[in-house]
Amino acid sequence: MQKNITCYIAGSAPDCLEKTVRELSSCPAVKKIYALSPDGIMSAGVESLPSEGFGNTTTLRAIAASCNTPWLLLYTKPHALQVGADALERLLSVAENTDSAWLYTDYYEQKGGQTHRRPLIDYRPGSLRDDFQFGSLLLLHTGRFREAVLHTEEEYRFAALYHMRLTLSLSGKILRLPEFLYTEVETDLRFSGERQFDYVDPRNREVQAEMERACTRFLKKSGAWLPPRTEKVIFDGKFPVEASVVIPVKNREKTIAEAVRSALGQVCDFPFNVLVVDNHSDDDTTPILRKIAQTDPRLLHILPERSDLGIGGCWNAAIADRRCGRFCIQLDSDDLYVDTTVLQRVVDTFRRERCAAVVGSYRMVDFALQPLPPGVVDHREWTPENGHNNALRINGFGAPRAFYTPVVRALKFPNTSYGEDYAVMLAVSGLYKIARIYDPLYLCRRWEGNSDAALSVEQENANNSYKDTLRTIEWYARKKLSAELNAQNHPR
Repeated sequence: MQKNITCYIAGSAPDCLEKTVRELSSCPAVKKIYALSPDGIMSAGVESLPSEGFGNTTTLRAIAASCNTPWLLLYTKPHALQVGADALERLLSVAENTDSAWLYTDYYEQKGGQTHRRPLIDYRPGSLRDDFQFGSLLLLHTGRFREAVLHTEEEYRFAALYHMRLTLSLSGKILRLPEFLYTEVETDLRFSGERQFDYVDPRNREVQAEMERACTRFLKKSGAWLPPRTEKVIFDGKFPVEASVVIPVKNREKTIAEAVRSALGQVCDFPFNVLVVDNHSDDDTTPILRKIAQTDPRLLHILPERSDLGIGGCWNAAIADRRCGRFCIQLDSDDLYVDTTVLQRVVDTFRRERCAAVVGSYRMVDFALQPLPPGVVDHREWTPENGHNNALRINGFGAPRAFYTPVVRALKFPNTSYGEDYAVMLAVSGLYKIARIYDPLYLCRRWEGNSDAALSVEQENANNSYKDTLRTIEWYARKKLSAELNAQNHPR
């Protein structure tokens, strides 16, 4: 068998490095192995490559210069790798037959002393998250890798591999092989509900700024970048009230009364109501709502005729209701507004900014309203100039979300119970100006009833796959919009 692979492995402790080298050396297709090392000192009998990590542009250029085989293999974790039987030969065969630029596979994961299957998801045009899970073993086409790296116009300390991946996706296939071909050690033992906030952690701000630059450059190259959305919205038409709080609910007898009272307790200089779409609850949610509605006519208890509505469908039922106000403001059925001024502040922001949506900030708390990490989630990575583009990279916009009702009536929410808010915010942000309030307006309660606190691998994959689908849809929509804008600005 021809030796067509050069391997590059992350620096690690000598015993782990030795085991990884031994595993890779046993493969007949491997010609040479390099170990990344900050000091460039040879270890485990292999040549070292001076390196600051795979996220560094200098490292990737050194890899491109040193590799003289058709394919290169990156192992990105510092722990010992266990390669499955004939795994690299299988990888190489599939890569050659499919002419892939980047090949990754499912794997086994050692976690908490046990080994589990770790299936991944397929890559698609909208898989623009910098935290897309590829696993730690990547087979890359050397020629395409070299071209992508050597034509990099920016120097990155953290985002080089992400930038290179996006660049490769424009010229070649990024393919998942759904076979379990190796075993790695998982060191991030946090629940999914904790990991999802890494990108808003201020400690990661420098990293995130680089990732945003790389994503923006890709959007420009792919024709999906949009200039700042600055046009002011005209708030015309007559509405029964100025604002409506929208609360979709199903089976939240423990929390719905508090949520509704939080909404009804708002103090405003305009009339408002609260639209609760009760999605066929079969606990005590319905009688609780009926009792409150008897004492406060501002609570409008909507019982949809359809039984196939997700959260997005409940939102559509609320905003289509003739009693919905000019602005509609989100409140989840297990959350609370931070005080009685939230609606006034949101509507004041609409009036001042003349925007299509306003997004606030929230504080993570437990069921007893005690603070939880990461504390305040304010999405300060957002900028008026580029937030709408960066939104295709990150996993959310924040809360509470509020909309100029005619805009979301026209766009509508997808009828799902996950990602429906992200979908509509992507669509709105691509077309209209969005304003933000960075002070906490909202208490997001974490408890055992939350739908995303501790997801299974299968559910986490399903969620990520759906959001990647939403990004893909929006990526195509923005390419189309960008082409139309360019045609208007540069008529023939």
